[in-house]
Amino acid sequence: MSILKRRRGFTLLEILIVMALIAILIGIVVVALNPARQFASARNSTRYAHLNTVMSAISSNMAENRGTFTCASGAIPATSTLMASTGGYNIAPCLVTNFISSMPVDPSDPAAIWTSTSTYASGYAISRGADGRITLDAPSAELGSSISLTR
Repeated sequence: MSILKRRRGFTLLEILIVMALIAILIGIVVVALNPARQFASARNSTRYAHLNTVMSAISSNMAENRGTFTCASGAIPATSTLMASTGGYNIAPCLVTNFISSMPVDPSDPAAIWTSTSTYASGYAISRGADGRITLDAPSAELGSSISLTR
């Protein structure tokens, strides 16, 4: 009577097949989640929140001044102009400390920086239409989005 020995453990081929299946599943998950797209979407959400913050500060300034936006930099430009201390519309001295703590800056614009009201570049643009409505834009929006806020 012969006794067949049962083999214990896995063969090398079985282990390689399981590893290949795990690698395929991980690849599918990474493609499905698309982390680059998720990060870009998060940055776009941040941009929208920043525009909303600045617009709320502008509205607060107007509420304190009987519906007129007052700023030492003059009237809000009619064409889309970047909000910056130099080379743009210098809005920070009109808003920072009274209505917001610091000027928000675009999360992925390498030129966007906040140091103080005299040294900053927000990466966001502002304009005022003929109807008096103020529009804020995020020119660096990603994923083909156009992020704009008008009030």
